[in-house]
Amino acid sequence: MNVGTEWLVDAEGCAADLLRDIETVRTLCEEVIADLGLRVVGDPMWHQFPQPGGVTGLYLLTESHLACHTFPETGLATFNLYCCRPRPPFAWEERLQALLGASRVTVRTAARGTEAAADHSLVEAKFSELTSAREVTSL
Repeated sequence: MNVGTEWLVDAEGCAADLLRDIETVRTLCEEVIADLGLRVVGDPMWHQFPQPGGVTGLYLLTESHLACHTFPETGLATFNLYCCRPRPPFAWEERLQALLGASRVTVRTAARGTEAAADHSLVEAKFSELTSAREVTSL
């Protein structure tokens, strides 16, 4: 049974000053929440690191969570969104480029639950089969 989807998002080449600006990053997170129709439980938690550090934010959602971490020293922002119910796509690339100046955005998704574990087991079995075939071939 699939119990949700997790998005792992890396934004590279971001402007350091924007990654240090807690309001800019908060605006982005709140845009994600609004566009996807997510529901926040309680107040979000934010931490501003001392200069030259970035920010960390965490939203507890009825659907699970949204977390972000910024690294101005390397121009990187990372986001993790987990939802236990289907959600429409979010324009990660477009919004991270517009709000943080990202030059490259990587979005990975992972299905969560027993179906995902079964898929992983099939991949591992196939890999093992291929590795064994290569070992025999090389003898």
